[in-house]
Amino acid sequence: MATMGSAIMPRTGLGRLGLIICGIAAVAGVMVWQAATASGSPDPIAAQTSAAAVVDIGVLVFREGLECVLVLAAILAGMGNGRGVSRNPIALGAGAGFAATLLTWFAAVRILNDLSQSVSALALQAATGLLAVFVLLVVMNWFFHKFYWTGWISFHNKRKRELLANGNGANGAGWIWGMALLGFTSLYREGFVVVLFLQTYRLRLGGETVFWGTCMGLALTAIVAALTFVAHRKMPYRKMLVLTGGLLGVVLVVMVGEQVQEMQLAHWVSMTNIPALARIIPAWMGTWLSVFPTVETLVAQAAAVVLVLGSYLFVNWRAGLSARGELSAVDEQIMRV
Repeated sequence: MATMGSAIMPRTGLGRLGLIICGIAAVAGVMVWQAATASGSPDPIAAQTSAAAVVDIGVLVFREGLECVLVLAAILAGMGNGRGVSRNPIALGAGAGFAATLLTWFAAVRILNDLSQSVSALALQAATGLLAVFVLLVVMNWFFHKFYWTGWISFHNKRKRELLANGNGANGAGWIWGMALLGFTSLYREGFVVVLFLQTYRLRLGGETVFWGTCMGLALTAIVAALTFVAHRKMPYRKMLVLTGGLLGVVLVVMVGEQVQEMQLAHWVSMTNIPALARIIPAWMGTWLSVFPTVETLVAQAAAVVLVLGSYLFVNWRAGLSARGELSAVDEQIMRV
């Protein structure tokens, strides 16, 4: 990832300007939406903080959208104007991946609605919450991302080279389908992750919150995609991924706290109160940050932070070994991004 990041970092301030515009658009979008639907700022001790959930959803959708843009940019790299026609099947494949993501959403909604007839609401929310936390832990795992960029992007680039080498004559149809498949998998992989993550928000807060959060994330992704593929600008992808990763770290802590509390309410996990902390932690921290004065929630949140930071430190430790030539050839390939 470092190699790719250094290759596409902007040489001017345009990339930073684009990032600032994205941030302003996100904040303005939430403020306008909140003002229109809640008549002003949300109450920090209200039962549901939909504005915060919209931002959480928007961050994750934007993060996955960034990764999709990066994969597509890697596929299109080296395919100049002389091969402009070869971009069309990739675009069609990406469009099909978006349509498949929508179908997956409706299928997931149908399945969960059917399950709600036989499973209690608390149990269903606890189960989908576990799935959402798992998705976030995977997204936030630094070692996974190292392997992701070397494996997933390298696979797409290798397949692209093979298709371009054979993309003539009788193999034309196979080449078109192959390029379309590259575009499809690039988008649908990220879309599938988003669909899984959003189910717990839909069950807990309803479809409207999910809709507006998804719109925010897609709008920010569209800005980056337009600057990348239409304006042909080099964006600071690495910095944006780090920024969104930090925001997702906060989302992860909040979701873990919510998840453990839902499991406690569903009687899946015991509840051990800490009276001393109950007098210190205000009610709004439970609503906004899911920080509750119980042993189970605090231990789970601490474990999530340790897991994310541990994977980050592990990756950097391995990178240090690589710099000193102490890694094997296989390890070197995994870490060379």
